Amino acid sequence: MHTKLTLRIEEEVIERAKAYARQSGKSVSQLVSDYLEMLPQPRQRQSRPTTPVVQSLRGVLAGSGLDEKDYRRYLEEKYL
Repeated sequence: MHTKLTLRIEEEVIERAKAYARQSGKSVSQLVSDYLEMLPQPRQRQSRPTTPVVQSLRGVLAGSGLDEKDYRRYLEEKYL
């Protein structure tokens, strides 16, 4: 099934695409479609077994009052 797609692209890029399409005997739509077909399929998240070390760390920080902001602050202090 073909569906229409609107793209916003710089005019210069469009002109180059049209010239390339003429040389290759294809439409710009076909060039874009061919490119998108080459993109890899998105990976589905596969669950991996949790190692004993990770299992032992689960819940260690529960109730500690630490959150993402604390972690960001720690990283800023460490690396900046």
